Amino acid sequence: MTTVFDPLVLRGARLSNRVAMAPMTRSRAFGPGLSPTESTVEYYAQRAGAGLIITEGIQPSVTGQGYPDTPGLHSDEQVAAWREVTDAVHAKGGTIFAQLMHSGRIGHPVIFPDGRASVAPSAVTPAGQLYTGKGMLDFVEPRALPAEEIPSVIGEYVHSARNAIAAGFDGVELHGANGYLIQQFLSTNTNLRTDEWGGSVENRIRFAVETVKAVAEAIGGERTAIRISPNNTYNDIAETDAHEVYPALVRELQPLDLAYLHITETNETAREVTIAVRERYRGVIVLNPATEGPTDHRALPLVEDGIADVLAFGALFLANPDLPERLRAAGPYNTPDPASFFGGGDEGYLDYPVLNEA
Repeated sequence: MTTVFDPLVLRGARLSNRVAMAPMTRSRAFGPGLSPTESTVEYYAQRAGAGLIITEGIQPSVTGQGYPDTPGLHSDEQVAAWREVTDAVHAKGGTIFAQLMHSGRIGHPVIFPDGRASVAPSAVTPAGQLYTGKGMLDFVEPRALPAEEIPSVIGEYVHSARNAIAAGFDGVELHGANGYLIQQFLSTNTNLRTDEWGGSVENRIRFAVETVKAVAEAIGGERTAIRISPNNTYNDIAETDAHEVYPALVRELQPLDLAYLHITETNETAREVTIAVRERYRGVIVLNPATEGPTDHRALPLVEDGIADVLAFGALFLANPDLPERLRAAGPYNTPDPASFFGGGDEGYLDYPVLNEA
């Protein structure tokens, strides 16, 4: 029987176990030009016991930024700073993928130095507000991408993916979940287009498929992955036909022979889609499962049962740098402090104790 503590060979890397650190925004890119700092290096190095680390969302371009103080991977200084992170993780035997996250309509002009508008498939304003350096502000209408500009946006992902490899990452994960740009193209309430990028299921999955293909051609399918979150309503997303969209998307991704497919479950309806995807997808599936209560050692049977090949843990990994060891012992676990999740200094970032310190 396969367990979460067994090694796994991805197409491009060998994982020491099947515990992944899920991508988590920390908003601490205080280095030059929104680059990681020495504290970022230590943060990821502390968690190198994970079989796989997936970084916080990294914007592939200036326009891709959605929140204050999130890191980029589109400039030379950012590449150099991320190289220190990957070197530190590799020195401890870890594997690390960069999550490339274009926020699309989730952003605000005050975040950008030139006050530009965020971009999206259609000019549909999200409900709610966004935290900015000037407090909570209402979302504003994004600029709808003209068809002739979409290839250049795909090119931003490709450029950033090449930068990730130059920075020493083992691969990249495209963020197609949580209501950001790729999922905005998939969704029925954010993609109102009537051209080849919208309307039918085939057209709405086109942006995701073409982006993954372009990145895989640039850096290799073995170093390319994508994250999806079927039926996720986060960031004012509505998916009325997720049961059609995601099997269709997986069918198009299957021939690309990717490193893995990362599924994030956010509610009780998600498992049905996960199982449908599992039945269709022959590659490695990383699962960030929806569970009753905190996701901890009680989720480990999902690997034993074959629903997932790797389990991704979010807030629990944030608070427990030695999480694989704690999972093996069935706890105890440090309690995450939500007040220090986003922004701030090293408190709540680098000071969670490991077992022999607790």
